[in-house]
Amino acid sequence: MNEVKASMAGSVWKIVAQAGDQVKSGEDIAILESMKMEIPIPSEADGTVKELKVSEGDFVNEGDVIAIIE
Repeated sequence: MNEVKASMAGSVWKIVAQAGDQVKSGEDIAILESMKMEIPIPSEADGTVKELKVSEGDFVNEGDVIAIIE
């Protein structure tokens, strides 16, 4: 089980993967918006998205868990 964490503080602009989706390492899970920039948050492992911990529009801080990959 791997946790996908926010690399910086920002708002969740878009959720790319949904719970149950198969993802590969490097594939985007979500996109954050911070300082008018879009920051993709990729999976760091192959697996299935077990749970999304955020919704579009949520504010996250650096290190907050975005998703759990199993």
